[in-house]
Amino acid sequence: MTSTASSTDTRQDQATEDPRPSWQHRLRRFGYTAAPRSDVRTRLVPPYTRPGPRLWAVLGVREEVAARLVRWSSWGGPLLVTLLAGLMRFHNLGSPRAVIFDETYYAKDAWAIVHRGYEVNWAKNANELILQNNGNVPIPTDAAYVVHPPVGKYVIGLGELMFGFDPFGWRFMTALLGTLSVLMLCRIGRRIFRSTFLGCLAGALMAVDGLHFVMSRTALLDQVLMFFVLAAFGCLVIDRDRARARLAAALPPDGDGIVRPNSLIAETTRLGWRPYRWLAGLCLGLALGTKWNALYFMVFLGIMTVLWDYAARKVAGARRPLIATMQRDLGLAFLSTVPVMIATYLVSWTGWILSPDDGSGGYYRNWAATEGKGGWFSWLPDWLRSLWHYEHAVYEFHVGLSSPHTYQSNPWSWIVLGRPVSYFYESPSPGKDGCAADTADKCAREVLAIGTPLLWWAAAFAVVYVLWRWFFRRDWRAGAIACGIAAGYLPWFLYQERTIFFFYAVVFLPFLCLAVTMMIGAILGPPGAPERRRVAGAAAAGVLFLLITWNFIYFWPLYTGEPIPIDNWRSRMWMDTWV
Repeated sequence: MTSTASSTDTRQDQATEDPRPSWQHRLRRFGYTAAPRSDVRTRLVPPYTRPGPRLWAVLGVREEVAARLVRWSSWGGPLLVTLLAGLMRFHNLGSPRAVIFDETYYAKDAWAIVHRGYEVNWAKNANELILQNNGNVPIPTDAAYVVHPPVGKYVIGLGELMFGFDPFGWRFMTALLGTLSVLMLCRIGRRIFRSTFLGCLAGALMAVDGLHFVMSRTALLDQVLMFFVLAAFGCLVIDRDRARARLAAALPPDGDGIVRPNSLIAETTRLGWRPYRWLAGLCLGLALGTKWNALYFMVFLGIMTVLWDYAARKVAGARRPLIATMQRDLGLAFLSTVPVMIATYLVSWTGWILSPDDGSGGYYRNWAATEGKGGWFSWLPDWLRSLWHYEHAVYEFHVGLSSPHTYQSNPWSWIVLGRPVSYFYESPSPGKDGCAADTADKCAREVLAIGTPLLWWAAAFAVVYVLWRWFFRRDWRAGAIACGIAAGYLPWFLYQERTIFFFYAVVFLPFLCLAVTMMIGAILGPPGAPERRRVAGAAAAGVLFLLITWNFIYFWPLYTGEPIPIDNWRSRMWMDTWV
């Protein structure tokens, strides 16, 4: 009774000393709660959660062994999840032994760019010749007009240089980056949620997502784009922790050892050059050098990291956090991202720039020396003016692309998997191409780029939960997740008349997995919840994860192109629009 009264009195004192704005009181009816007041150092750098002693007692684990397990699990758990993801992605990677979907462009462009520095026009029967001759075909010299920057093709070409100009070779690097992205998401999730378990859960969800799985086994650019975007986001999350730790270290404790807000230190402390922010700029430059929609991530993530600085200085006690952020952080935030991103993008064109400008080099490489002579910008280097002309032509192509395609889709349908993309399809007869001889009817072999349905449908609810959590609970984790989803998803609504495809959504898939993880964390309940609540939450969360995993296993044949009886294939076509 005394303890309860004391706790109540403390809350009343805090409310008296620090009254909340009226809008916060009005939003309480919708679930808004103000951030609890505690030691400023803890608020700036929250501790990681650890399993309680009761769990180790039930398992019969000694205290020193438990401490060692917790320490090892921070890397051991993510590495185990990554190992499982890698085994699945590299299993029979060269199947189907065919050039599937847009591999017809990027596999050959990658082979040309790592040998000539620019893309070339291939013969119409080049795919058949490549497969028949194990990649031993001459590389043409006639430059091709392509509409995507070179980084992703260099990445794919690296795998071809190591393992050959064949399906395994051109899929190797996307499988490797897909596997490493699972590791990154585990570690990012652990850092965001301050929980190794939830971090591993986020990575495991992406490991069993069908779209990520298929894109990891296909030589397309979007998986490379996703990897660099996720790496940039991870760098900014690390930078956030390091900057807040530096700010917390600058705040002196009082006589009781409690760190309290200090306006002078909060407004004047410099947070240094922040190398992870520069590394984020490099990753964003590589993402931009893969596909142009990385520009939206530069804008969204750039604003996000500055808002993080603003919030950190406000928590530390700054009375004018906006002015302090503009004076101390904004300039370096710009320099470490935008110029680095642009410089990285330009460097990625080195192969094209160094190609001859006499008409035998890359496409439009000789434009400044021919059609582009004279004009206001003639003082610029010819390669730069030619590249600018090339980029302008590519921009006009992208905004005007409206050619109808069988598998195009509207972004409104992406979250609910309205229209997936078939990368490969065959109907082998019984006894041929892996179809069992005793099959009553023909078989079906398909590689379908579709997310694990139960995961994506759960993500639709998780996005709503994240938005509620961000707006009403002011949870920065929810805001960061929503920022990643918005940067990868919302811009496509500006181009609804353009020919676009569902697999573009792979770039914001990691953030959907984080959203589902956050929702599952809420289902599990807070650490201090009653035991019955925690047990019920764990059961519900476990059932949800097992259903998602089962769903992935059920659709496995559609992800890998394994031959199955046509009736089994039809039973997996849950929507008419999937056919």
